[in-house]
Amino acid sequence: MKHRLGAICLLGAAATAALAEGQMRITEYMYQGNNDLYEFIEFTNVGDTPVDMLGWSFDDNSDTPLSVDLSAYGTVAPGESVILTDSDAEAFRTTWGLSPLVKIIGGNTNNLGRNDAINLYDDVAAQVDRLQYGDQDFPGSIRARFNSGNPISPAALGANDPYQWVLALEGDIYGSWVSTNGDVGNPGQYIPEPASLCLLALGGGLVLRRR
Repeated sequence: MKHRLGAICLLGAAATAALAEGQMRITEYMYQGNNDLYEFIEFTNVGDTPVDMLGWSFDDNSDTPLSVDLSAYGTVAPGESVILTDSDAEAFRTTWGLSPLVKIIGGNTNNLGRNDAINLYDDVAAQVDRLQYGDQDFPGSIRARFNSGNPISPAALGANDPYQWVLALEGDIYGSWVSTNGDVGNPGQYIPEPASLCLLALGGGLVLRRR
C-alpha cells in the first residue's frame, strides 16, 4: 500500500488566486467502501487564513444545519484537510495509513447514499458548501463506491456540479492509493488539479507528475 506523506504543487497565478478566495470546501468523498466500511467526506481549508470549526456542522440531503457537529476539528490551518467518516476514527486512520496529525471525526450516522448531498454549515448555520451527487440522479456522473470522488479543478469547489468530479485511481494526479480495505482514494490531503507540476511524496520518495 502506498502512503501519501505530503505534496508540493506549483500552481499558476490564476489557480492560486482562486484558492485564496475560498475557505472550507468539500474536496473528496466516498459514499461506500468495500464491506460497507469507511465511507468518508474530506473538507479542506483552501483559503489563506485559519478557520475555527467551533459550531460548524454537516448534514446530508435532509439539509438541516447542526445535524452532525464538526467542532472537534478545532482550528483548521490553510491547506489542511479533515475527515468525517461513519467508521471508528482510529480504524479509518489505520486502514488508510494516515498520520496521527490528520484530524478525523468518526461515528457519523448521517450516512451517504448512492444519490445524496453533502452540506457544510458554519457556526451561524449558514451553508458554506454543498455537493449534490449520484449517477442515477445525474446520469453520466461518477459513482463514488470503492473509489473516492475528486474535483477536476479548483473551479469545481463550491460549484455544486457532480459532473466536475472524477473517480480516484491508484497513482493518479491526486496521489491516490489502495487502502487495506481495498478502496482507492487520497483522504487527508487535498492536491489541487490541474497543476502545472506536482511533486508527490509517495512511500518516502518524490514522484514528479506532469499534466
